[in-house]
Amino acid sequence: FRHYYVSRCDFNSSELNDIEYIRSVFYNKLELARFSSSLGKYVGYTEWGVKQADYWNSQTAYIQQLKAQREAYCLNNVGNDYYKA
Repeated sequence: FRHYYVSRCDFNSSELNDIEYIRSVFYNKLELARFSSSLGKYVGYTEWGVKQADYWNSQTAYIQQLKAQREAYCLNNVGNDYYKA
């Protein structure tokens, strides 16, 4: 059995407004819940994921930390993968 988190950045340019930070929660290759900086909250995809998303979304400080990852994690590293021609 495997339980893991995957964080990633989706972007169309190096502008902060074009960057989305996503954190997914998986169990045995099934995505249970996902945080999206575009939505500013978790969304659950299974019964457990919905319950857990509701709990995480109620934790204001935790959600603020995840929102800040768009700039701290994504924006600071987008130059590693994004090149202007």
